[in-house]
Amino acid sequence: MDRIQHKFVKVGDALSLHVAEIGSGGNAVVFLHGFPEIWYSWRHQMIALADAGFRAIAFDYRGYGLSDPPPHPDNTSWSHILDDLLHILQALHLPKALSLSKMAEADFGRFDAKTVVRNIYILFSRSEIPIANEKQEIMDLVEPDTPLPSWFTEEDLATYGALYEKSGFQNALQVPYRSFGEVFNLPDSVIRVPALLIMGDKDHLMKFPGIEDLAKSEKAKEHVPNLEVTIIPEGTHFVQEQFPEQVNRLILDFLAKHT
Repeated sequence: MDRIQHKFVKVGDALSLHVAEIGSGGNAVVFLHGFPEIWYSWRHQMIALADAGFRAIAFDYRGYGLSDPPPHPDNTSWSHILDDLLHILQALHLPKALSLSKMAEADFGRFDAKTVVRNIYILFSRSEIPIANEKQEIMDLVEPDTPLPSWFTEEDLATYGALYEKSGFQNALQVPYRSFGEVFNLPDSVIRVPALLIMGDKDHLMKFPGIEDLAKSEKAKEHVPNLEVTIIPEGTHFVQEQFPEQVNRLILDFLAKHT
C-alpha cells in the first residue's frame, strides 16, 4: 500500500480532489468507486495492474474521502463527477484512459462513520437483505455483534471510517442515490468501445427488477454491443474486494485483448 502515491488536483477555484496513483506504464486505467466506497476499494486492482505495467489511477469523488465537499452539495450530479474526471485527466496529461467503475440515509446521523461503513459492508455482502419493519431504518438491520465479512479486515474498516469521519455522508449520498433520475441528452447512447461487466451471482442487486435478466441475457448488448459479462458464482456486492485475485485476472485478460 505504501507504493501508492497521493496528490491533489484543483478543479476550478473551489475544489481540491484527492487522487491516488501507482505505476508508470504508457496505458492508464482510471478506477471509479461506488458508495460507500472511496479510492481504497480498488487497492487490490491498482497494485495488480501497476505490476502488470499499467498506470493505475483512482480518485475520491467530490465530498468523498479526502476530496473537498462541493459548495452546494444538494446540486451535485453525475455531470459534476464527469467534469471532475475530465479535469483530472487533463491535469495528469492523459488524452484518454480506460475506466473501471462500480456502480438510506435518514438514520446515518445516529451512528459514527465507522459503524455506518461496517453495517453497510455486512448488509451488502449478503445475497439477501432483510426488510425493515415500520419503525426500523437500514442501520437497525445489523446486530452489533455481527462479524465483518472474512475478506474485509478491521484495518480496512478503520481506513474507511477515518475518511468518512472527515467527509460525512451528505455529499456521498447525493451521488449516486439522489442523482439516479438525472437525464443525459446524449446524441448516441450506444457504448461502442469494448466493455467488461463483472458481477457476483449473490449480489443483492440481482434481486432488483430486470437486473439479473439484463446481466445474464443479451439485452445489455443492445446498448453496449461489445460487452463481455462474467458472473462470479459466490460473489456478492463488493466483488473486487471479496475476490481480488479472480477480478484482477479477469481485468488483466480483458486489457490484454484491447490495449
